[in-house]
Amino acid sequence: MKERYLAIIAILAVGAMLGYRPNDPTAYTVDELRKLYSGGDQSRWPKPHLFAEAEGDFQDVGPLPPMQYPADNPYSEDKMELGKQLFFDPRLSKSGQIACASCHNPELGWADGSRVSFGHDRKTGSRNAPTLLNVGYAKTFFWDGRSETLEEQVKSPIENPVEMNLHMDLATKNIRKIKGYKPAFEKAFGSGEVTKDRIAKAIATFERSLISPPSRFDKFVSGKKDALSDAEVKGLHLFRTKANCINCHNTPYFSDQKFHNLGLTYYGRKYEDLGRYLVSLKNEDVGKFKTPTLREVSENKPYMHNGLFPELANIVMMYNAGMGRETPRGDQVNDPKFPHKSEMVVKLNLTDEEVFDIVAFLKTLNSYKYKMRAPELPK
Repeated sequence: MKERYLAIIAILAVGAMLGYRPNDPTAYTVDELRKLYSGGDQSRWPKPHLFAEAEGDFQDVGPLPPMQYPADNPYSEDKMELGKQLFFDPRLSKSGQIACASCHNPELGWADGSRVSFGHDRKTGSRNAPTLLNVGYAKTFFWDGRSETLEEQVKSPIENPVEMNLHMDLATKNIRKIKGYKPAFEKAFGSGEVTKDRIAKAIATFERSLISPPSRFDKFVSGKKDALSDAEVKGLHLFRTKANCINCHNTPYFSDQKFHNLGLTYYGRKYEDLGRYLVSLKNEDVGKFKTPTLREVSENKPYMHNGLFPELANIVMMYNAGMGRETPRGDQVNDPKFPHKSEMVVKLNLTDEEVFDIVAFLKTLNSYKYKMRAPELPK
């Protein structure tokens, strides 16, 4: 017994010499955390708390890589400028009053600040408009992932009867009638021909240009050790460990781009939304929504797919409590579609100080300050 005890002591001593710390966020001083995270060597970061579900293709957080453009829609300045004009042009809508920029306003963090957006005839949808900043890094689009390319996504709001309410062919016809657009299409595509695919490609190119400059977080992990306060450093560490955020909000995009049920399906009640199921028709996808990026997150309230949560602190407190409940009642017990919350969503036992340290860290992911002016539209 004595020999076993001495062996354990020896292992712990060797671990201490190698800089080992357990996965307890309190095992480090803030100075140690600052040195580790700002040292420029991600391999020395404390090990993240990961559930088995998140381990397979996990990639840690960090600065954004260069934007990649698809082979069939390469970047050009002329195409981006044409896309910018089309993005702000309400003539793509049936009423002639609604543009892409109506719900993705550069003055409001490229969203609209509303729980859900107003569209054609003041109709409202059921989901919150996410920011378009950094959208070019996404692999699927919409909360339910129903579009696989940004070019495909661009067409959907134009045709949606609750949004812009105009068939893409008719929207194209409207743009084709505007003489001032012909030279812009010629510069962007080599001819003045106006097609729906060219419209979509131009808008998608503009949207891919909406990239956040380096945030304070990016500067900190790249070596600027004083870029974050003590509270923000502790929040970063909690984000990757005790608070479990890193399980879904990983990669430099701060999203695993997967679909998860957080217990907010509201099944059989007001605000019910079946999420990914409406696309896949698989029972296991009921209530699953795509993980949103956290970059620029504090400028893009309200939160969640339904916009029901007004402040970041509300969200962190909800996660701390284990999020919503999915408890079947009555006939729901045998309902094959009854939603099941992700097993990665558990009570966290965060202190009030830890909650606000995490909120402080999330605010370091903001960097976009430029307020883009609407361009002059062709006539």
